[in-house]
Amino acid sequence: MERNLEFTALDPLKTDVNAGVWKPVLLTGPTEFPVAAPAATTAPAYVAEINEIKGWQRNLTESQKNSISYWSAGAVLRWNEILRELVAKHNIPPYQNADGTYPFPSAGNPFAYPIFPFSNPPYAARAYAYVAAAQYDALIASYYYKKLYNRQAPYKIDAGVKALVPQNDLGSYPSEDAAVVGVTVELLKLLFPADQDFILQKAQEHKLYRIIAGANVRSDVEAGELLGRAVAQKFTARARTDRAGSSVGTATLWAQMELQTVAKGEMPWISQDLPKRPPMLPLFGKVRTFLFDSLTMVTNISAAAPPSTNSVQFKIEADEVLYYAKNYDRNRIEIVHFWADGANTYTPPGHWDAIASEDFVKQRFSEVRWARNMALLNMSLMDAAVVCWDTKYKYFNPRPSQFNPDIKTWTGIPNFPSYTSGHSTFSGAASTILGYIIPAKATAYNDMAKQASLSRLYGALHYRSDCDSGLVCGKKVGSYAIARAMNDGADF
Repeated sequence: MERNLEFTALDPLKTDVNAGVWKPVLLTGPTEFPVAAPAATTAPAYVAEINEIKGWQRNLTESQKNSISYWSAGAVLRWNEILRELVAKHNIPPYQNADGTYPFPSAGNPFAYPIFPFSNPPYAARAYAYVAAAQYDALIASYYYKKLYNRQAPYKIDAGVKALVPQNDLGSYPSEDAAVVGVTVELLKLLFPADQDFILQKAQEHKLYRIIAGANVRSDVEAGELLGRAVAQKFTARARTDRAGSSVGTATLWAQMELQTVAKGEMPWISQDLPKRPPMLPLFGKVRTFLFDSLTMVTNISAAAPPSTNSVQFKIEADEVLYYAKNYDRNRIEIVHFWADGANTYTPPGHWDAIASEDFVKQRFSEVRWARNMALLNMSLMDAAVVCWDTKYKYFNPRPSQFNPDIKTWTGIPNFPSYTSGHSTFSGAASTILGYIIPAKATAYNDMAKQASLSRLYGALHYRSDCDSGLVCGKKVGSYAIARAMNDGADF
């Protein structure tokens, strides 16, 4: 899926001028990072900034007009698209070394092969969550100071400045777009360090667009960017200590997982890659979640044990997978490929972000409400990944094609255990919180989640219990996002 260049300029139905009192994710409150009062609009410095806008608008190029058209669709929307592009670019499993071993990307040396990161589904879910939650907190703080200082937009201060974007009554200081730029750039530099030139180029384009469109003077932009950077510090500090960096594990751990499964009398998962590849992020289930703590995850959310690999039920489920592998139709194959989200895509979490983005545009949310809703969605998706990966490596179940070599998949075989289905868990979480955000589409989202889940059975990648249990788990995760949404102040 490509970036949609046809989106119209963001013109929200509600400005959410009081969003500065909404509940943030990590900030202690909207004033944790102070923003100094702006200069008076009669000051010589401000007059010079107004003249800068007039200078740009006097000789706008086609490229600048296109930039206004592109960025005016919304800061959160466009940076989510950019993030999805980065995820897809880096969603490539490293190729094996000459000796049959596999290299791992290193954040300490991101330009060496394999370039950091390998943005597999858990990594991607975490990236989407940190960026979205950080944008939300930055915008809460931005909206607080906008209302406090209430400096009007340049197009309202000076009749000589043209409004090249839809007008509203929000204060222009600090710039909400620049706050998104400041916070996003810092997070993306941490998550995708090898792409800093590209990220900074996009940031410059975005900041300049606000000026040439007459929406902000330069001091609005500078204040917003500084605020965003300050907020980013809290999120980057959390990211460095959330245990994701150690989720690869060690060869000793990988061997122990296999031996422990055998000791329980079960068939262990074994990589079907040739040569055998280390399992994907076996300790991601220990990563710190956003919506609940680890005790809640274990007691209230995690799936019960799957059928024993020695049981009649397991054999029945494997036979069902074999049936779908050998008896296909066009409709099921279309479903398999629509939801595949494999290598070089922006992964199942990104697929749900794309679905949400298309629908949020139609709702005409304000920038801060966009951020809040994307944060709820992506915190759900990240936490779903944590719950799912914890379950996968707890039970270490074999894939259907390992259990029965007659089973041939319709897409590649993921390099991690089968139970529960990641697609199902992601989809259960996403559909639940999206159904709360847009109630009129709740049934449609639920149907999408069921289809995404069944796509893994149709594709011969998962047993039915993998899919059913994953959906249930994901919906439980989504319910915690709903609980947060009901108490964050945004819906009152």
